[in-house]
Amino acid sequence: MTLTPVIAIHGGAGAITRTAMTTEKEQEFRQALSEIVTAGQTILASGGSALDAVTEAVRLLEENPLFNAGKGAVFTHAGTNELDASIMDGATLNAGAVAGVSHIRNPILAARAVMEHSNHVMFIGDGAEAFAKTQRIEFVEPKYYFTEARYEQLQRALREQSGAVLDHDGATKEAQKSQSEPIDPDKKFGTVGAVAIDIHGNLAAATSTGGMTNKQVGRVGDSPLIGAGCYANNHTVAVSTTGTGEMFMRTVAAYDVSAMMEYAGMSLEQATDKVVMEKLPAINGRGGLIAIDSKGNVATPFNSEGMYRGIGRVGQTVYVSIYRD
Repeated sequence: MTLTPVIAIHGGAGAITRTAMTTEKEQEFRQALSEIVTAGQTILASGGSALDAVTEAVRLLEENPLFNAGKGAVFTHAGTNELDASIMDGATLNAGAVAGVSHIRNPILAARAVMEHSNHVMFIGDGAEAFAKTQRIEFVEPKYYFTEARYEQLQRALREQSGAVLDHDGATKEAQKSQSEPIDPDKKFGTVGAVAIDIHGNLAAATSTGGMTNKQVGRVGDSPLIGAGCYANNHTVAVSTTGTGEMFMRTVAAYDVSAMMEYAGMSLEQATDKVVMEKLPAINGRGGLIAIDSKGNVATPFNSEGMYRGIGRVGQTVYVSIYRD
């Protein structure tokens, strides 16, 4: 049986209310998802690697201010940006990650450089940026990340003294009144990610985020943590998660999917549903994940109302969705 390469992406999960969605805004998100999935699908169709496909997909998500990663990243309580990213190669179990970076245009490219050009897995803050400079990764001034919508998010959070808020969770009255956002922009689970399997059967996963609006400076979530927000193993599965990061960390959610498949003999669907629909809700964990197993099966479960997602199997029409089908 010939393996058909496939890529899946996510742009965050959360309680997406249809009442806060305009046709124009929904189309804008769907178009972005479709274009990014197609880019990854094209790489796989030409015989490219799963690593290259997920890297490019996440890079494009970081370039799009609709999503909370790279351009359009959310602000910390201090009005700064701290970005995280990780990547993993299922063929070798090599991995790379950066956390708390504030001048790197595409954190996913820095994470991949850590994986390929260092003896380490993760660099943080100034150390991550110093390493990135040696790898000729593109730097930007902090104003690059700025968008008016994200800045206003922070101002609302500060006014309401609401603490750190996730990036895709529930529709506020303000969002409903404005009819400009498909989800509450203040509470979205704003992580992006991609998983893929290539023609050689190699799996890869990548995850990137701007974090949580109004988060405490120095806070790191699950996105850059191998096993929590990102995991890939050719024998089992590639996973990228999005949701309440602390809960995904406490359950080691991405690796848990792989472990249940390897040790308990669960199918992809069984393992991902167990994590997302049972283990995470048991500790008030909300969100979802995307996963591809070693046979090319795809799962995109979420326990929130919706999740931005797309799937591109080589030779087939790209699929994108926001709500439950």
